[in-house]
Amino acid sequence: MSVALVVDDEPQMTMIVAFALETQGFTVHQAHDGATALNLLRTRQVDLVVLDVLMPSMDGLTLCRAIRARHEVPIMMLTALAGPDQVVAGLECGADDYVVKPFHPREVALRAQALVRRGGGGAKTIEAGPLTLDLVEHVAIVGGRRLELPFTEFKLLAHLAGRRGTPVSWQDLLRAVWGTTALRGGRDVVKSAIFRLRSRLAEAGQDAVAIKTVRGVGYVMPTDADGNAG
Repeated sequence: MSVALVVDDEPQMTMIVAFALETQGFTVHQAHDGATALNLLRTRQVDLVVLDVLMPSMDGLTLCRAIRARHEVPIMMLTALAGPDQVVAGLECGADDYVVKPFHPREVALRAQALVRRGGGGAKTIEAGPLTLDLVEHVAIVGGRRLELPFTEFKLLAHLAGRRGTPVSWQDLLRAVWGTTALRGGRDVVKSAIFRLRSRLAEAGQDAVAIKTVRGVGYVMPTDADGNAG
């Protein structure tokens, strides 16, 4: 049985979301502020966090970043802020999904199930030249050294490494890594993340782990150490 943590300063909203998740088989913990949520994450095993953006003391974006700095748990954000800039901000701080209020409780529950399933099954590691990715612990080893990556960039690297030699469109990356395609400015979100990932690999001296731009198509991790896709 999966365990969810619902974080919202409005008790009624917390109860609505908790009930929807429970009908889909989740065990639910509740918190009404960021400090309580972080304490629960330190002391309980949690498979999913559902959090509101607009909260006093510690807002949802700040809490999301604090969670992502310590945990790899999937995060779904709930908010009345539907503007493209707000959606991009939520996804860039480490959220895996972004649901705009008003929403149907069953939709939230089904999307929650999908987020939890996304991490299960299949291969547990990816080997790509000097790169090894542990998909369970979310650890990247490159050239024998651990490469510290934010959660979203790890997911991006894993998606490209798992499809080495095959160009992947920015739309497919947005869907696989950020969990959405309906995002204005989505192309720039992917482009910025690719730039940061390339910079981290270059700083680690791993030019062999190249991410190439395929003009008009998307991005590809080449199949050989010379940076050729062929």
